[in-house]
Amino acid sequence: MTVDTKERIEFTIRLRTPHPKQREFIESTAKRRIIRAGRRGGKTVGMAIKAVDAFLDHKRVLYAAPTIEQLDRFWFEVCRSLQEPINAGVLKKNESEHFIEVPGTENRIKAKTAWNANTLRGDYADWLILDEFQLMAEDTWAEVGAPMLLDKDGYAVFIYTPPSLSSSGVSRARDPRHATRMFKAAQQDTSGRWATFHFTSYDNPTISNEALAEVTKDMSLDSYRREIMAMDDDIEQSWLVYGAFNETVCKIQRFPIPKDWVIYSGHDFGSANPGALFIAQNPGPGEPMTSTFNQVRKGDYVIFKEYCPGRGHSTFEHIENFKGLTQGYKVTRSVGGNQTGEDEIRQGYGAQGWYIVPPKFAKVNPQIDRVVGLMELNKVHIFEDLHNVLFQIANCLWILDDENKPTNKVQDDARWHLLAALRYIGSDFTPETIIRQTPRSSKGIQLTPMPMARIRR
Repeated sequence: MTVDTKERIEFTIRLRTPHPKQREFIESTAKRRIIRAGRRGGKTVGMAIKAVDAFLDHKRVLYAAPTIEQLDRFWFEVCRSLQEPINAGVLKKNESEHFIEVPGTENRIKAKTAWNANTLRGDYADWLILDEFQLMAEDTWAEVGAPMLLDKDGYAVFIYTPPSLSSSGVSRARDPRHATRMFKAAQQDTSGRWATFHFTSYDNPTISNEALAEVTKDMSLDSYRREIMAMDDDIEQSWLVYGAFNETVCKIQRFPIPKDWVIYSGHDFGSANPGALFIAQNPGPGEPMTSTFNQVRKGDYVIFKEYCPGRGHSTFEHIENFKGLTQGYKVTRSVGGNQTGEDEIRQGYGAQGWYIVPPKFAKVNPQIDRVVGLMELNKVHIFEDLHNVLFQIANCLWILDDENKPTNKVQDDARWHLLAALRYIGSDFTPETIIRQTPRSSKGIQLTPMPMARIRR
């Protein structure tokens, strides 16, 4: 920043380097931008970068959020970036009113709490940023926000995280999905006036996976897919391939796997996105367990490790990693790959000491059916910090027909590498006798209710 006085004075503006997803919406030229992002994904920090940039371009910026906590994050970033000219007195900062301005001009950044039309009134801007827009009343934009941009044909940015049940109590909106509807409408725009952006909490490289795993421990799968992965579609239970998974009972806290438990591994091959799951089975009486984990009964399975390293690893490296994940245990059986067509890959693993056999069933649906059958009996437990496999379970859907009825084909099947590993090894597990009133077809469609019967899988 350069200020023209009798002597030319230069100040350093300390802007953070945006991560790739932030850079996309910062560099966009659209007049209207709507950002759907996961918690701690960097959306507010990204807009603070853009706000300072617009301010340095002599623009008037108004940032609004429904809570002071959200405002404070934006305000901290702006003040940090402009600290040198503020300290020198070139810029005026009002801490109580949350504005920074060039004295004697309309050039200003202001941050305020606003959640409806009345709380946003009384200002104008070249740039209007509405953060946590899903929590604001609909009239915030329509009645006040849009008119304040008319004079200069200004820019508007809407930022939101898909609403979950945990956020419904603080929302001022009559329609809790009004931001969702705006996003979907913006996606249909072909004029270039609107642009949409979507990224997850994991797209922020400054947030560690360990920290995210800790945050998500107490979240339901629905909250996880909305607040972390920023997925925003209403999903019916019947559309989920693994909708039988009971997270209330079967998503459990991590505990040390006893040494006498039986260990299995399931593997999905591929140079780009290989995946593996390591599963322990409770063999019955042995080392005593605390009451917290009594729900893991004799014969139940616990998924205790997941492996998704990405591209660029050799077979030898994978095997060394497998050995590290199962150190101190004996892996009884490893199953992976298609029944036919991937024998050469299995042989490559076997040649280096990790023996993998093909699944019992060649077709996908019988493999899924075996796993779902175990889930219906609450026999498959998953440690709560295994966020990758939990995310895939929450998002793996059947392809729908024209009437929104599930078919017998998995949507984007090649995407779910850990679930492929699960169904490969799951098809090897002994089938159970299941008691239920309404049998499930392989398509996931409920059939006509029958009297209570014992159905052999």
